[in-house]
Amino acid sequence: MCLGSELWPSLAISSRKCGLFAATLTPSRVVGGNNAAPNTWKWQVSLQIDSYGDGYYYHICGGSIIDGSHIMTAAHCILRFCVSLEASSKLVENVSMFCVCVMFFHIRNDIAILKLAQYVYDNGYVAIANLPAPEQMLPDGFSCYITGWGYMDYMGTVPPIMQEALIPVVEHSICSQPEWWGEIALKSMVCAGGDGVVSGCQGDSGGPLNCFTDGDWRVHGVVSYGPSGFCNQWRKPTVFTRVSYFLDWIYSVSFLLPI
Repeated sequence: MCLGSELWPSLAISSRKCGLFAATLTPSRVVGGNNAAPNTWKWQVSLQIDSYGDGYYYHICGGSIIDGSHIMTAAHCILRFCVSLEASSKLVENVSMFCVCVMFFHIRNDIAILKLAQYVYDNGYVAIANLPAPEQMLPDGFSCYITGWGYMDYMGTVPPIMQEALIPVVEHSICSQPEWWGEIALKSMVCAGGDGVVSGCQGDSGGPLNCFTDGDWRVHGVVSYGPSGFCNQWRKPTVFTRVSYFLDWIYSVSFLLPI
């Protein structure tokens, strides 16, 4: 079952690839980015699934390690998958696959918390993400980084190395204007981009919006949706679930999930 259908009931969703919006929106990928340096975004993970039953796991979404037992991602990314922890482009040695055993998702918004079967340690290659302050909102034009392994162009080019791109925040009062995203841009979301050059797109869904605030890099957003077709469209920025809006829920879910 594609959980995205419960988040966006007005949108058609492909039954073959959960989270691919067939209407006006599509999950996001990094377009207009560059190769990320090794060991840079160490809390980023790749969510993978054996789509063809051939024993090989393929990237479908991104995610962030929020503590030693939990991954934060987009609700529409949830399928039967395992989490492959990666340090930029290289699989971390002696980490292997961590199968997800429990998952919680927020029914009204695009965010999910996954419980790992094995504990993850901050070992220099893998790190725990810092989160923002409760209800913190970033000003218009604030520079952040979007990261992920999604497509790099509308042709569906898949990067062999995790991509990163500097992307400016578009405040809600602008992003919610009719010529931008209009009323579907909620205050529980963060918009970034919209310059027609840099954006997220298919495959980056669930991944982090990394912003340097309060003296450290923090995950302020979870990649949620963007425009269909060409992802880097003018005045159609990538939209992220705003982490600071959901902190109470994140902490309560992480505490309630069984060990």
